[in-house]
Amino acid sequence: MRGELAELFAFHMPVWEIVLRGSAIYWFLLLLFRFVLRRDAGSLGIADLLFVVLIADASSNAMQGEYRSIAEGFVLLATLGGWNYLLDWASYRSKMVKHLMESPPEPVIRDGKMVWKALRRNLITEDELNSKLREKGIESMDAVRLAYLESDGQISVLERSRPAGRAGEQHDKTAPRRPGAG
Repeated sequence: MRGELAELFAFHMPVWEIVLRGSAIYWFLLLLFRFVLRRDAGSLGIADLLFVVLIADASSNAMQGEYRSIAEGFVLLATLGGWNYLLDWASYRSKMVKHLMESPPEPVIRDGKMVWKALRRNLITEDELNSKLREKGIESMDAVRLAYLESDGQISVLERSRPAGRAGEQHDKTAPRRPGAG
């Protein structure tokens, strides 16, 4: 029993090899997801989910190199977690690293008109865009001054200012009142 327990925590592969494998796969996947794969409009379809599962399985096999102990797994997980933390920290400290790690927001609607070039580049259909606007309670693109595809795939919207007195508009209670106004 004691020998079996010791075997669970023994190293069968050099630690440097585990760190190197983990680092290489981490960076390859990071670059693949950042620069090659499309940014979606904040949705994850069944094909995308299947792809992530297959990537996880394939990268797991490549990283593990047939390791046989928990200790080797701990080193691999610590390597991946370390890279993730280091890149988050570096992104927080450096605009250049942040720009490398995250795509800048990209306009997809300007003054009520779709920016077709951006939609094509990001493989977003008109139906997907309209769906995202409806989720935000916006019925028409005419109501949109600017809409951006954010780095996380979400759509952020800046609406046009509404004329005073429109139905459904809430009045600003902090605005000065005219004398005699009720």
